[in-house]
Amino acid sequence: MNPLKKLAGQTAIYGLSTIIGRLLNYLLVPLWTYRFANPADFGVTTEFYAYTTFLNVMLTYGMETALFNFSAKNDRNPAVYRTAVFSLLLTSALFLTGMIANAQSIADFLRYPNNANYVIWMSWIIGLDALTAVPFARLREQQRAKRFAVLKTLNILINIIGNLFFIGLCKWAYDSDVPEWLEWAAQFYDPNIGIGYVFIANLIASALTLVLLLPEFLDGLGWPDFPLWKRMLVYALPLLVAGLAGMVNETMSRILLKYLLPVESAMQALGVYGACYKMSILMTLFIQAFRYAAEPFFFSLYKQSDARELYALVMRWFVIACSLIFLGVMENIAWVKYFVGENYRSGLGVVPILLMANLCLGIFFNLSIWYKLTEQTRFGTYLTVWGSIVTLSLDFYSIPRWGYMGSAWATLFCYGSMAVLSYLIGQKYYKIPYDLKRMIAYPLIVVAIFLWGAKIQGLPVAWELALKNGLVVLFIGLVFWLERKPKRLKTT
Repeated sequence: MNPLKKLAGQTAIYGLSTIIGRLLNYLLVPLWTYRFANPADFGVTTEFYAYTTFLNVMLTYGMETALFNFSAKNDRNPAVYRTAVFSLLLTSALFLTGMIANAQSIADFLRYPNNANYVIWMSWIIGLDALTAVPFARLREQQRAKRFAVLKTLNILINIIGNLFFIGLCKWAYDSDVPEWLEWAAQFYDPNIGIGYVFIANLIASALTLVLLLPEFLDGLGWPDFPLWKRMLVYALPLLVAGLAGMVNETMSRILLKYLLPVESAMQALGVYGACYKMSILMTLFIQAFRYAAEPFFFSLYKQSDARELYALVMRWFVIACSLIFLGVMENIAWVKYFVGENYRSGLGVVPILLMANLCLGIFFNLSIWYKLTEQTRFGTYLTVWGSIVTLSLDFYSIPRWGYMGSAWATLFCYGSMAVLSYLIGQKYYKIPYDLKRMIAYPLIVVAIFLWGAKIQGLPVAWELALKNGLVVLFIGLVFWLERKPKRLKTT
């Protein structure tokens, strides 16, 4: 079949679990922000999940990409998978032992002396998720997208059910005068745990997901190939450094808000920024679904004669899709804003900035194929470390002056500069005929349309939304007109 259609089909299947499933998961944000009206409460989860992203990268240290690379180049030798599973099992066990033994000290350091349980719960979540990373990667490598989608969706549904039970039902029963037949639910809510029930629900979901993945996990148990392990680590560790630097770019702004703003307002700002950050979910989820499908897809095509042309075509349509998402969200912000509670909407100004930042991040991911295919992963490290320098420099300058708006602009400049540098360097080592003019033009067009649409004010909400969505349709028509003569691809 046409390889582009194949990628689109795989992205759609992964999207069933990633976009639809995670969208359901993100719909918990209204539950949290309406049930916990104080943004400082939501700031706790924002901070802890920011730390979690760092630790997830550390605990998987590039083994997923190493699995794709060494399996593709060793005819799917079972030793590759067995070695990757052994590696993650060993490091996860060491991590859990250290974190649980030092939970109170870590909680004191993070200024949560009465909540060492938060540290323990999050450590288990991170450890269990690390153990499932390689089995999930193997499902992707084998193109078993349906099983991957089912398990990811179940993980999300279990998490949602846990949140609805503990926060939606039990907290409501505890806080309200409920009918006698519902009084039992109040017994399952402890106000001293509060927002910590978010972590409990996540932990239950992670544990049950590992149980469901036991067939794949047990299939990888066995003695590793130590020479192969060494080569996999050499390949993967630069990706670890790049991944950690990437997490600095993604989450450090949220962490630094707590420490660079006055104590009396820091957690409030962190909660507002964290909630509004979630409003860029459509862009984030599309990119995530695309990444699940694209990475093994790109590796599978690297021997084809027209691979570079295909990579360029994928990039163009990726930019078009992300530009459409940006415009669709911003032209409907009049009702999208109800995604978060009223006390959180003061941060809506960060949404267009973060949407465009995520578009730049997606472009950077597409561009990264040049150093992964040529096994020059050190460049991924250089580029993301550069991004970290940009992020930290701008954060320390801008957060004390402009608060979370400074965080948002730092994120955009970080990802934008990474994409530009990756393109310039990549064209020297692995030249791909990207349509640079359209890659730049489409985002600029949607920003111009958004600014134009922002002038439509003072009308009834229905009329305003109709006119603004008419601008979205106008952009779609422009895309069809510009892309009316697509380049034909060879079939496989």
